[in-house]
Amino acid sequence: MVAPRVRASKEKAGPREGRLRAAGRMALRRLAVAVPLLLAVSGVVFALGAASPFDPVYQYYGTRIFTAAEADVARTRAELGLDEPVWQQYGHWLNGVLGGDWGLSRSYGQPVSDVVAERLPWTLLLAGTGLALAVLIALTLGVASAWRQGGWIDRCTVTMAHTLEGLPTFLLGLGAIAVFAVAMPLLPAGGVSEATGTATVASTIRHLALPALVLAVAQLPWLILTVRQQLLVALSEDHVTAARSRGLPERTVVLRHGLPGALLPFVTTVGTRLPELVTGVVLVEEVFSWPGVAGAMVRAGLNVDFPLLVALTLLATGAVLVGNLCADIAVLLIDPRASANG
Repeated sequence: MVAPRVRASKEKAGPREGRLRAAGRMALRRLAVAVPLLLAVSGVVFALGAASPFDPVYQYYGTRIFTAAEADVARTRAELGLDEPVWQQYGHWLNGVLGGDWGLSRSYGQPVSDVVAERLPWTLLLAGTGLALAVLIALTLGVASAWRQGGWIDRCTVTMAHTLEGLPTFLLGLGAIAVFAVAMPLLPAGGVSEATGTATVASTIRHLALPALVLAVAQLPWLILTVRQQLLVALSEDHVTAARSRGLPERTVVLRHGLPGALLPFVTTVGTRLPELVTGVVLVEEVFSWPGVAGAMVRAGLNVDFPLLVALTLLATGAVLVGNLCADIAVLLIDPRASANG
């Protein structure tokens, strides 16, 4: 009797192993597309920078440019490599990247890798917390809205979602500061540390609460409406009707029979919202003076800091690609009907 059990366990493991292999093939295909895409994005950033009316040397000197000698300005331009055609500058940059050197940020006077390493953890903390809050709130309100369709919870939730759709993220941030940091001083208006300058775990959580909540609220409308609509569709399917006919509690019918069918479109929607999440992080960091990569990106753009600007643009592009891949793999692993041709 042992042999049949072993065969049965292997047969059960087969489809899951097949989906894992399919997910691996999908990741390899996406990687093959991502490499030339990132190269193209970096080239476009250099080309746009070259077409910009702002001269990096002027940004480098600041007001000293009006008193600097022409010979000094020319020497600085040569030292920075700005006297070369843009394609040569791009070639030098790409050769350095392949060797692990992302260049020197003219804005900060530090290696680009150091600037990113200092700021990226703060951005990941904000983005991760905001996304987790958005998913949790959307699932809670979306399920409650569909469960009590037509009730006051449903009407309030749908009205709130449609209202938030038209509000820009920076306006939400300013409104949150006006209410929760000025009118009712419950939370800090910005930064990550107290007036003493020391950042503890408790102070970081207090300073994180408001920007993370604003970031989550900015993503809520589409997520809530997706959960609500897909759950309503799932609750009208035959297997859910059969579950009701067996006398199961409504809570069990909704959460165990209806909600799983609504989660797959929800995961896909989360993946498609990642570009908006990246944009939202940039705006929220600027509004709340959060020490992430957004401030560095704005400063790099104003100073025409090619190495830093390209690195941060590639970082944002890579985050969107990885996020979409994770969402597609999650759908593939959850739903055996999903295709791996992505």
